[in-house]
Amino acid sequence: VQLQAFGGGLVQAGGSLRLSCAASGRTISRYNMAWFRRAPGKEREFVARIKWSSDWASLADSAKGRFTISRDNAKNTVFLQMNSLKPEDTAVYYCAGTDSHLWTTASRLYNFWGQGTQVTVSS
Repeated sequence: VQLQAFGGGLVQAGGSLRLSCAASGRTISRYNMAWFRRAPGKEREFVARIKWSSDWASLADSAKGRFTISRDNAKNTVFLQMNSLKPEDTAVYYCAGTDSHLWTTASRLYNFWGQGTQVTVSS
């Protein structure tokens, strides 16, 4: 599976972005998917995850109330809607998937990764 993340950019604080993660090579309809991010000088951290069936999703505390993860299995795509963006959301955002049916926030357990898309939030 190849994952391509896009939709990042430069936005002012309080603004919104919608990230997309398009999969190719294989359907991801049975994969649990997630978004992670890495800010400059920091470790990669979990942002959001969604089950293959879309009946369960969870967000990091920093994202709750502002971000929404969703997926369209017919389009083989996962989305991250980000509202009320803050400068501390500045990072490279990565989508990831696991075919192991694990429901986890641990990045090491995801075996498919996109190349990342830069999100920069100015104050």
